[in-house]
Amino acid sequence: MISVFIAYLAVLLVIVYYSSKRSRTNQDFVLGGKKISGFSLALSERATGESAWLLLGLTGHAYTEGMSAIWVAIGCVSGILFLWFFMAHPLQAITDKYKSLTVAGLFWSRFPGTEKRIGTLSALIIIFFFVLYIAAQFNGAGKIFNDIFGFDPFWGMIIGSLLVTAYTMLGGFITVVATDAFQAILMVFTCVVLPIIALFVAAQNHVEIAHAISSQSWYNEQLTNWGAATGFIFAVNGLSWAFGYTGQPQLLTRMMAMRNKKETSQARILAVVWTLLAYGGAFLIGLIGYRLVQAGLLGNVASKLALDSEKIMPVMVITLLNPILAGILLSGAVSAMMSTASSQLMVASSSISEDLYTNVSQKKLSEKKMLRFNKWLTLFVGFLGFILATSMEDTVYGLVSYAWSGIGASFGPAIVLMLFWKRFSRAGVYASLITGTVVSVIWKTFLVDTTGISERLSSYLLAFLFAIICSLIWPEKESKSE
Repeated sequence: MISVFIAYLAVLLVIVYYSSKRSRTNQDFVLGGKKISGFSLALSERATGESAWLLLGLTGHAYTEGMSAIWVAIGCVSGILFLWFFMAHPLQAITDKYKSLTVAGLFWSRFPGTEKRIGTLSALIIIFFFVLYIAAQFNGAGKIFNDIFGFDPFWGMIIGSLLVTAYTMLGGFITVVATDAFQAILMVFTCVVLPIIALFVAAQNHVEIAHAISSQSWYNEQLTNWGAATGFIFAVNGLSWAFGYTGQPQLLTRMMAMRNKKETSQARILAVVWTLLAYGGAFLIGLIGYRLVQAGLLGNVASKLALDSEKIMPVMVITLLNPILAGILLSGAVSAMMSTASSQLMVASSSISEDLYTNVSQKKLSEKKMLRFNKWLTLFVGFLGFILATSMEDTVYGLVSYAWSGIGASFGPAIVLMLFWKRFSRAGVYASLITGTVVSVIWKTFLVDTTGISERLSSYLLAFLFAIICSLIWPEKESKSE
């Protein structure tokens, strides 16, 4: 198993070496310079969008909650489909029009004169939430390395964070996309192969899966006592994951980097197929894993998983598979963490340099110095993420949910309205960014437990509402300058 993982790292290093040679300018480093194929961007978007959350968070959630976790899976798939079918083409077109390198750059290009305010606000929001997001990925790395090699989770986090930060620094966006494409293939392979093997093991041992799956759900057991209203809220909370996809910069930049409309359409097909396979597989891993644990086919791990259900996928791989195949599938789990963390490092560092420094500083840096500045920022953000990962006790699922809601609610309403509503104004941009951030923090801290409504749902809907209201109260004027 160790030899397979070393081979995986060797392949990754070869990809990093050759792809980094294509990153020659700051534009290449930040958004690829239109040098990347649509298929590679589609695989990169999917690998980036799912992270350790898919193979650890969702599988653990399905293990714990049973069939009720289907609402989360449906919500995520719905968000991905909306992103690719309705937003991909407009994003590619508007990026070509404004020549923007970041999501915030689209806002100030659409509303001239807002560079400093929107740039500063966007950068602060991204830094705050993305450091949490990166910490979740490094936390996932600690769990994976602990289960694979028996490393202390702390050393697992060190290895994961060093690998990701190093190759992101070397080649920027082009290298991140190249490694993502390779990692996306490993991820979907893991999601397809593992549940198939688990079903064969269950059949050989006369373990009934279908009835056990339908009866294990915590949701099913509690719905009768809760009533329809609470059950509805529970379902909507899961479905609300869909909203966040409209505002994630690490995903939107893949559409922005597309070369033309034709490649965007082709990439959409690949992204949709990957999504259906990966989500179906991850969901089944959690459900089948629960039954195998109850049947004693995974050894004496019930107490261990009761403390941390997010280890169900690594436990299944190590227990059910031979070392070579186990090494390949666990490399897929490592890939999930690395692909997302690297993309988030890119977004955070480029936001600081392009959205904050460039618009606030009076000193213009040369192309070469700007490129070097971005690389050092990548190292700095990676270090912050690692420090936070070592000190937080929340689950990968919990960390990602919080960061996802904050970023999605801040940028999502503004992006959607800018693309599809002609009356959207700069006041609406400010309202979306501020409301999404503030409500996410306040709701998560004080109101989730008392209301039962997730911060993902409340923050997005309120930000969307205030963005519309502020656009109507303070409409855009052609002669207006800030």
